[in-house]
Amino acid sequence: MAGPVLILHGWSDTSDSFRPLASFLSQQGFEIAELWLGDYLSLEDDVRVEDVARLMRRLLSARLADGSLQAPFDLIVHSTGGLVARQWLVDLARDGEPLPCRRLLMLAPANFGSRLARQGKSLIGRAYKGWRNGFQTGRQMLDALELASAFQWQLAGHDLFGEGPSLYGFGDGKVAPFIIVGTHPYDTWPRSLVDEAGADGTVRAAAANLNAYGMTIRFAAGNPVPQMSEWPRLQGEMRFPCAVLAPHDHATITNPSVRGHLEEGVGDPLPLEKFVLEALTCSSAAQYEDIERYWGANVSEFTASLAHDDGARNRLLGKADPAWFHQYFQMVVRVEDDYGRPIPDYFLEFQPEDTENTAASDYFHAQVLEKVDVNSHDPGARCLFIDRTDLMDGFYGRYGARGLFVTLTIAPEGPNVGYFDEVERQAVGRIPIHGLEASERWLRRNSTHFVRIIVPRVPGPSVFRMAQYNGALP
Repeated sequence: MAGPVLILHGWSDTSDSFRPLASFLSQQGFEIAELWLGDYLSLEDDVRVEDVARLMRRLLSARLADGSLQAPFDLIVHSTGGLVARQWLVDLARDGEPLPCRRLLMLAPANFGSRLARQGKSLIGRAYKGWRNGFQTGRQMLDALELASAFQWQLAGHDLFGEGPSLYGFGDGKVAPFIIVGTHPYDTWPRSLVDEAGADGTVRAAAANLNAYGMTIRFAAGNPVPQMSEWPRLQGEMRFPCAVLAPHDHATITNPSVRGHLEEGVGDPLPLEKFVLEALTCSSAAQYEDIERYWGANVSEFTASLAHDDGARNRLLGKADPAWFHQYFQMVVRVEDDYGRPIPDYFLEFQPEDTENTAASDYFHAQVLEKVDVNSHDPGARCLFIDRTDLMDGFYGRYGARGLFVTLTIAPEGPNVGYFDEVERQAVGRIPIHGLEASERWLRRNSTHFVRIIVPRVPGPSVFRMAQYNGALP
């Protein structure tokens, strides 16, 4: 029915978890001899994502050379396996080698991090996940997985943003990504301790979606109005198919034979197996575009509709919390000076266009802004998790806001150096980031947005002085 398929697991997992998926594919007509299960170390502290990708490249090249694996093949990845696969593709493209992968099916990929990464590095995480492994939990791999990590910025800069050729697309030696992610939390202890709305218990839908956006906001000395420029996307206007499926968590998304968290006796309106097979049998660029439109407009939007449709939600999923099916987005913000060094001590305050509408501002900080995570290795980088459903229904709808601005406040570094200008020692810049008009909605649902904010570092007048030499002896 189809060509070779390689399946790649995620952090703290093994290929054994994906035998049910391989069995399902075999039952659907995929040749057993052409199904491969990849294994890699993910709980060793000295192993990085790049190390796994490098060895994966070596072994796959050997298999392709001896004929035991045929190109093009399809690759299915789960969770951290998405980062490994993307790094592998970037390494091949960087060296001018052809990409042997045809379709890349990403099941709940941690493309833009997971909140569990910091917990995995904690004492509790080491005790829970590392007690069989000398209390190692893969520290460097978790560094890459941490929200707002430098690794994610760099990887996105190689395969999603810039001026070079795109790795992704359909045909012409490119790779066609498909993303499927759930938005149902875990319902068993202790996994349920890490649940949050808009996520599958481990990965947020917004962090899984490979459709990302970037913007640089640059302030000039003495000018409170910034220059804003969107990052060029390597794939241009093309979007990758992304389906957000209501009944699935991070574990059930890997097995098309299970129904997720659907109520007993209820038919699955959007069966996982349909989307897995749709991705693996996509055969043209036109079909790829059709799948993207259907998955976005019909599948993901159906999941979002469950937040407002109590009857449908309760019938399908029992007493599920409406917030589980809200749409969210991430803003990964890095504030730095004009020398490129991070500025750790800053404050972001969100406001409506009408700054006197304090009710809207209060609502945003209480209900719309869900979480702010500061990266442990780069204090200038933070991940903001924002409830888009509450933004549209409450901030704009209930409280009548007309636009969303963010005010950036930076404390002076000391008595001699400040930011923006030497007069206003406490620097403040106001940035428009979202509006009611479609053309103003830069922030997209179920997506991650990289925001690089550059502010001028301004030394005070006493830092350097000059006096004319008058010829007098000391």
